[in-house]
Amino acid sequence: MRNIVLSFDIEEHHRIEAAHARNFTAELKADYVARMERVTYGLLEQLAKAETKATFYVVGRIAESHPKLVRAMAAAGHEVGSHSHEHERIHRLNPASFRDDLKRSRDALEAAAGVPVVGFRAPTFSIVRETAWAVDVLADLGFRYDSSIFPVRHDRYGVPDAPRVPFVVRGQERELIELPPTTYRIGGINLPVAGGGYFRLFPLSFMKAGIDQLTRQGSQSAMLYFHPWEFDPTQPKLPLKRLSKFRTYVGIGKSTARLDRLLAGYCGRFTRAIDVVQTLEAKRAELPRFRLVAESRPAEVA
Repeated sequence: MRNIVLSFDIEEHHRIEAAHARNFTAELKADYVARMERVTYGLLEQLAKAETKATFYVVGRIAESHPKLVRAMAAAGHEVGSHSHEHERIHRLNPASFRDDLKRSRDALEAAAGVPVVGFRAPTFSIVRETAWAVDVLADLGFRYDSSIFPVRHDRYGVPDAPRVPFVVRGQERELIELPPTTYRIGGINLPVAGGGYFRLFPLSFMKAGIDQLTRQGSQSAMLYFHPWEFDPTQPKLPLKRLSKFRTYVGIGKSTARLDRLLAGYCGRFTRAIDVVQTLEAKRAELPRFRLVAESRPAEVA
């Protein structure tokens, strides 16, 4: 059963949230851009060798500056989704500016890839209760699904009481299919094991435990995520605070080999997000439903 979604958030390293509002030289930015391109092509080769398809959530600016890279993703059979246009957390936007950002991103990505863009992931998983209006904007613009609601507690993101399996999320008025990143539930707590720093910090067995637990519970998918800069151990390090530096660079030298082991361990199980969504759309009425509301009001799960 192909039910593990392998996804990559394609952004340059200086765009990460931990480095927000910091000033970088043009030379350093250019270096990060070149590294993003080189590493992403390397990931495409790694996936091709494993005969694995994935979903790439790409920043719209990259589609404008590197259309051949985005075209290569689509040509290889991977899904191209939106990771916003400017990589700004939704907290810094309003419905109008978010709509504009989404449209610019989708236009740039579709022009480069030559295929429709119907999936979205917010920078830093920033669709949370206070940005519930983003669900309405996504649905209104015709996006078929989102993968931004992380059912964990975290200082920057998370909706800990959201379902751990694919569900229908309701914003203020509209609904959308949601593919949450993978968690492992133990002791009444959702442990984040989907990727990023968790993939680099914890043993690979943690991620496998999350995947296997969801599979046993009958989930239609397990969502994993990675970034190209996580596979570039020689890149110049950003001037980050101690905790952010640890989160960003821990285990980065082991990422490529660890991804190889993951691909081999679940050979034949990987798929694209859109393929899962097509299956879910046929049984939408059976999915859990979750209303995303302001923190001053209780969340509602049906």
